[in-house]
Amino acid sequence: MLAVVFAGVRKSGGVDLEAVEMLVRGSMHCAGAEILSRLLSQPSGESGQTPCACGQAAQYHDTRPKELLTVLGPVKFQRGYYICPTCRQGQSPRDRELDVEGVSCSPGVRRMMAVVGSESSFEQGREQLELLAGIQVTAKAVERQAEAIGSNVEVHQQVEIQRAKQLELPAVCAPAVPILYIEMDGTAIPVVKAETEGRAGKVEGQPAHTREVKLGCAFTQTTTDQDGRPVRDEESTSYVAAIEPAEQFGLRLYNEAWRRGWSRAQKKVVIGDGAVWIWNLAEQHFPGAIQIVDLYHARQHLWELSAKLFPHEPKPRKRWIARCLDRLDRGKIEALVKILRASPPLSDELAKTIANEAEYFERNADRMRYPAFRAQGLFVGSGVVEAACKIVIGARLKCSGMFWTVRGANAIIALRCCRLSRRFEDYWVNRGRAA
Repeated sequence: MLAVVFAGVRKSGGVDLEAVEMLVRGSMHCAGAEILSRLLSQPSGESGQTPCACGQAAQYHDTRPKELLTVLGPVKFQRGYYICPTCRQGQSPRDRELDVEGVSCSPGVRRMMAVVGSESSFEQGREQLELLAGIQVTAKAVERQAEAIGSNVEVHQQVEIQRAKQLELPAVCAPAVPILYIEMDGTAIPVVKAETEGRAGKVEGQPAHTREVKLGCAFTQTTTDQDGRPVRDEESTSYVAAIEPAEQFGLRLYNEAWRRGWSRAQKKVVIGDGAVWIWNLAEQHFPGAIQIVDLYHARQHLWELSAKLFPHEPKPRKRWIARCLDRLDRGKIEALVKILRASPPLSDELAKTIANEAEYFERNADRMRYPAFRAQGLFVGSGVVEAACKIVIGARLKCSGMFWTVRGANAIIALRCCRLSRRFEDYWVNRGRAA
C-alpha cells in the first residue's frame, strides 16, 4: 500500500492528503476486519445441546457461516448451528452471545445507524455513515435499524410506565431538588393519509393531514441571576413525547417526573399554555404543584383579540391593549376580565370570541398571578417546552417532504428523547447486558 502511495507522489510531484487518508483508513479497516473474522471463527467448543424457545433442547448440527457488517467492514465467520428435533427451529447460541441474532449488522453499526437516523433524514444518515465511517448501507437499512432501536427504547419506557401505573416506583437515594419544573405542549407532524382517516382537519370541512405529538419536559432550577430572574440548571432538561391520548401521555410524564425527583422536590411547578388537557393532567398527576399559564401565550390572546376589536383604529387599539397588558402583568385577572366583557362587539361572531377569551382568563386566573410567581423567583414562560417542540420534534420530523406513520414517528421520537435526555448510553449498556 505504501509503495502505491509513494509511487503516486513521485508521479504527481505532490500529495493528495485526503486521498492518502482514505486509502490508509480503508486498508486499516480491511486488516481489522480480517483479524476480527479470525477472532470470531475461533473454536468455542460448541457441541451437544442448547435450550430452545419451545422448552426442549436443540441439538448441535454443524457449523455454518455468517456474514456481518461491522464498523471495520464486512466480516465472515463460522459458528455452531443447532436444530431442535421438536419444533425444527434452527438457532446459533453464538449469535445471541454477540447480539447479532436475526440481523446482519454488528451492534456498533446498528448504534451508528440509530444515531444518524435520529438526527437527520435516512438518506442523509446513509451519506454520513459512508463519508465519516466508510460504512456503506442503504437509506432503508438506516430507517429499519433506527426505528427498531427506537421501538426498543419505547418498550423499555413502557415497562417503567407500567411500574408507575402500579405505583411500583423505586426509591431514589439522591439529594433534594430545590425547584423541579414540568412543562407540556403539543405540536403537529405530517403523517400519511392512512393515519388521519376519520379525523377532522383544522379547517372546517377539510380532512386532517397531521397528528399531534404531546411533549413534556422536566428541568430543575437552583439559583436566580443578579436581577432575581430564574436560571435553569445546565443540562438538567429531559424529554418525553409520543403520539398518544392524553391519558397515556400523563402516565409517561408522571414516570419521568418521578425519575427526576418529583417526590424530593422542595418546590414543584407545572407550566403550560391554556390547553384544557394540560391542566387536567396537572390536577391528576401533579396535585399540589404551582400551576402557571405561560405569560407570553396569555399576551398573545390579548394581541389577537385587539386586532379583531380595532381592525382599522391603531390608536384605540394601542390604548386598549396597554390597559389589558397592564392588568395581566400585575396579575389583576378579575379586572382584565371586566375590560374584556365591557368591550363592544362588532358582530355576533366577535361577541362569541370575546366571551370565550373572558372565560379563558377567568378559568386560569389563579395560574396568572405573575407578580407572586416572580417574587418566588420562578419562571413564568414555557419557553423550554416550546423550544423542545422545535428541537426534539420539528428539526427531525417536520422537514420538507416528510410524512410519517404513527409507529415510525413514535420510534424516532422515543430515540430522540432518549438521546437528548442523555440516557442513550445507559440504555445501550443495559440493552447489551440483557442481550
